[in-house]
Amino acid sequence: MEAIARYFDVAGKRSSVRTELLAGLATFLTMAYIIVVNPAILSKAGMDFGSVFVATILAAAIGTMIVGVWANWPIAMAPGMGLNAFFAFGVVLGMKQSWEVALGAVFLAGILFFILSLTGLREWIINSIPKSLKLGIGAGIGFFLAIIGLKNAGIVVDNPATLVGLGDLSSFPVLLAGLGFVGMVALDRMKIPGAIVISILVVSIVAWVFGIADLKGIVGSVPSMAPTFLHLDIAGAFSVAMMGVVFAFLFVDFFDTAGTLTSVANVAGKVEADGKIEGIGRAVVSDSIATVVGALLGTSNTTSYIESGAGIKEGGRTGLTAVTVAVLFLLCLFFAPLAQSIPGFATAPALVFVAAFFARNLKDIDWDDVSEYAPAVLAAVLMPLTFSIANGIAIGFITYAVIKLLSGRFSDLNPAVILVAILGFLHYAFNA
Repeated sequence: MEAIARYFDVAGKRSSVRTELLAGLATFLTMAYIIVVNPAILSKAGMDFGSVFVATILAAAIGTMIVGVWANWPIAMAPGMGLNAFFAFGVVLGMKQSWEVALGAVFLAGILFFILSLTGLREWIINSIPKSLKLGIGAGIGFFLAIIGLKNAGIVVDNPATLVGLGDLSSFPVLLAGLGFVGMVALDRMKIPGAIVISILVVSIVAWVFGIADLKGIVGSVPSMAPTFLHLDIAGAFSVAMMGVVFAFLFVDFFDTAGTLTSVANVAGKVEADGKIEGIGRAVVSDSIATVVGALLGTSNTTSYIESGAGIKEGGRTGLTAVTVAVLFLLCLFFAPLAQSIPGFATAPALVFVAAFFARNLKDIDWDDVSEYAPAVLAAVLMPLTFSIANGIAIGFITYAVIKLLSGRFSDLNPAVILVAILGFLHYAFNA
């Protein structure tokens, strides 16, 4: 144990092995829901639940282990919320692409992310995208998750007259979904770790007891990965139609990672005296490697989790916290029967709960400048209404560039924004 403490410089970070282990447990409890939610979402795209279950755990464990051991960061990784929904509902069900092609797009985005992470382009891109668009896109991903969660819960349904309408609020699945959501909020408000996991399990238990859902088992053998392992179609992802998807995967993953790492850096004691973030390069590279590995295993983009803040609040300061999370993920491989028994209306509230967190981005937009907040809001609103993160990003950039140009604010534009706007315009013009 002393050798481990020395390797991670636990004493130098003013922590202890016990603190790091407890911090890892706290982080794991706050994000363990992804083990159930991710395969539930990707199975809607026709992917095998059991195989995605294993891929989710392995991608999370490998990515988290790399960032812990190599970068010595107390950050955990797993397939990202929003990106998995875009994968299933936007690309596969919406664009009618096969999930194999979608995995190919994730792989290409991961490779591009890796290349960017090794070059100075990383900082250039991060600094070039307007803050308002970053915030609007972040909120839009939340709204996208919300409408999917509300739909899966049966609260929002199709309506031929108004496009969407209110579901049957008296049905047991809808009532249980509502119970799950308020439970998550209440438990989180009381600072209880694992609020999402606890609520999902409580709703599931109630459903099993009253026969609304079936409990297939708790512990079992590890499911086969054969249905998804190395089944990505990279060649198919090179089509014109998929280039926008690759960019969307890259853009969201890249900025989600950058935002998460920078937001926890100060709390984790990673900001040096000159303002630079210690080990940020290795952390970003670790994230990009995790996405590539995840695509090979059979899951959507793997990214850094903001829930890592739970462990950091508990005192986690080194990669030992991340290693602890990785080990806990691996232990879950044997709980496939339990994961497959969780009903959809039990996991749906998690999407809405996470969506509420994403929506907080809106408060930091510059509401005194219409040329800033109008494109940001448009990007956010279009994501759920068009069921596509890519549409929100593309139209947001196009609108931002045109508004700045017509209002005489050309100095607010930079090459990165102009390039993305032109690519988006050409995409829609070509498809038209």
